[in-house]
Amino acid sequence: MTMAITVDQDQTQQQDAAGQGLNANPTKMWEPSNIESKEMTKFRIFVNQKHNLSLANYDDLWKWSVDDVENFWAAVWEYTKVISSTQWTNKVVETTGPMDNFPTWFEGARLNYAENALWCRDAHKTAIISTGELQATPKRLSYAALYEQVLKTAKAMRAAGVVKGDRVAGYIANCVEAVIAMLAAASIGAIWSSTSPDFGTVGVLDRFAQIRPKLLFSVNAVVYNGRPHDHVGKLKTVLEGLDGMVEKVILIPFVESMPCDASAVPKGITWDAFLKSGESDPATELTFEPLPFNHPLYILFSSGTTGKPKCIVHSVGGMLLQHKKEHVLHGNLGPQDTLFQYTTTGWMMWNWLVSGLTLGATIVLFDGSPFKPGPGALWELVESEQVTAFGTSAKYLQALEDAQYKPKEHHGLKKLHSIYSTGSPLKPESFDFVYSQIKQDLLLGSITGGTDICSLFASHCAVLPVYRGEIQCRSLGMKIEAWRGPEDPVVGISGDLVCSRVFPCMPVYFWNDPEHAKYKAAYFDNYPGVWYHGDYVWINPNTGGIIMLGRSDGTLNPNGVRFGSAEIYNIVDTYSEIADSLCVGQSISGGTDERVVLFLKMADHYPELTADLIQRLKVHIRNQLSPRHVPAFILKTDDIPYTINGKKVEIAVKKIISGKKVVPSGTLVNPESLNLYYDIPALRE
Repeated sequence: MTMAITVDQDQTQQQDAAGQGLNANPTKMWEPSNIESKEMTKFRIFVNQKHNLSLANYDDLWKWSVDDVENFWAAVWEYTKVISSTQWTNKVVETTGPMDNFPTWFEGARLNYAENALWCRDAHKTAIISTGELQATPKRLSYAALYEQVLKTAKAMRAAGVVKGDRVAGYIANCVEAVIAMLAAASIGAIWSSTSPDFGTVGVLDRFAQIRPKLLFSVNAVVYNGRPHDHVGKLKTVLEGLDGMVEKVILIPFVESMPCDASAVPKGITWDAFLKSGESDPATELTFEPLPFNHPLYILFSSGTTGKPKCIVHSVGGMLLQHKKEHVLHGNLGPQDTLFQYTTTGWMMWNWLVSGLTLGATIVLFDGSPFKPGPGALWELVESEQVTAFGTSAKYLQALEDAQYKPKEHHGLKKLHSIYSTGSPLKPESFDFVYSQIKQDLLLGSITGGTDICSLFASHCAVLPVYRGEIQCRSLGMKIEAWRGPEDPVVGISGDLVCSRVFPCMPVYFWNDPEHAKYKAAYFDNYPGVWYHGDYVWINPNTGGIIMLGRSDGTLNPNGVRFGSAEIYNIVDTYSEIADSLCVGQSISGGTDERVVLFLKMADHYPELTADLIQRLKVHIRNQLSPRHVPAFILKTDDIPYTINGKKVEIAVKKIISGKKVVPSGTLVNPESLNLYYDIPALRE
């Protein structure tokens, strides 16, 4: 099914796309089959019958979903079988007025996320497969065993004094116990928040000190790059910084070869001892606290690369409904599927992965390096566990290609029907790599959303074709548009990504932001009353696909002409002489203008940045994009700063080369790299 968007001035928009180096007629890489059997089609028929409509395709369905917000989300609730103890009593949501009025969703409804994740109690159905580096045999937990473990953990939490609204945190590996603790907290109505062991102690304190968790779950050690690393030392530093806020620390023996001495940790108790502390409670069934739709479920954190992380509070109902929509309707997933997302507990994709339990699917947890003992590590797992949907990052796919590892030559991937890529834009050449070297017949879902919504704005879709370099579609119920200015949406022309209708996974608030000042500044200052996401995008008028062009605050703007860094990266990445790159704007002329600076990290086999290479790059950029895209400076650097989740840190570097001092965040994997960008002689005005 090809989705065409009717727009005015089509020729002008085609010319605009060509001028930006964007292809309005991209190559079709994959076409779905058996569309009639897909959940998206069944849902469209369900909606047509329920509301006497004649929606003919995905485009029709999307337009209805963003126009008739109340009926759409009510239909998602019903079709995906959300479990609630009480139905809503009034309207689904108030759709009039500005989006920052903090609307109440499904007023009167009472539900519990954990109850929706634990509806399956089958002792023969695997809920979780857990493995990692140096782990010879994956661990398996059935749905029946998962329920029993959550019951024991919830009883221990209640015995420890945890009540609705308390914060329960994890400085924790991607392990079974993390999922169990999260579900136990959710069953009580407590709020879960987690960071991964690769976070630095300052980064963890910047987060947890703001939310003051009552319980903290952690691990004795982790394994990475083929060897174990003690974690207790970092944990003790964090606890000292929290200064008595935490009432109990539960230490999990994650790495069996390393000591697990809970007495070495203030207020420490082992996982087993903690579970035993709840045995005086005779309950044999979990108590699921009935909660309003907007009750907090998670606290996630912004990257904090240039300041203190924002504490983003996500709701029980918002997460449940949005993730079920994405998994069931967009991904066509169900109990028959095995979902594997390579992630850590510090990335929103972990929360997205765990929601696979609400489908009755099997989820796969992996902790460690994806390239140990070799580049086939994750693919061996995909093959052996018959994974049907595999999620990873664009950076991982690029690294796989750079390593010249071709999964299709080594692994049988018969069951794999979808690959998801996120974290950064997936370049067109990576589409080629996936379809030529991994598997030809699968859905390659480049997806985008973020921590702010803990879900997706633009996503995969099992009933639409995949076009080279594009995200398939705007997600159902998400009225995202490209705006050039207030109430000025465009198609075929680049603009700021906004969402102009309310949606249920909007954060309910920020922690410690009683007047919502930080919340409104983050999303509603740029376009009052309309969600501004901070990304720069282009919507293809022919396919309906989306291309992410970078962050709006990192958008390059020389002489008043805006374009995204991704356009430059797509060209630079084709050069084997270059290992990595960073393209940012430098403020000049007292802040009234900026110039584009391109930093290059050279490949090992080509260590020098020569005048010839610089000239070839400039000509290539000029010819493929335009003269206005050509950087004012192309400079060599020894390192590119990245966050732990694999995102290039453009904004911090932009501030540094514009004369500002930046304090490195605990989320940077290589914070020392920022020092390379101070006081560069060539960039002095």
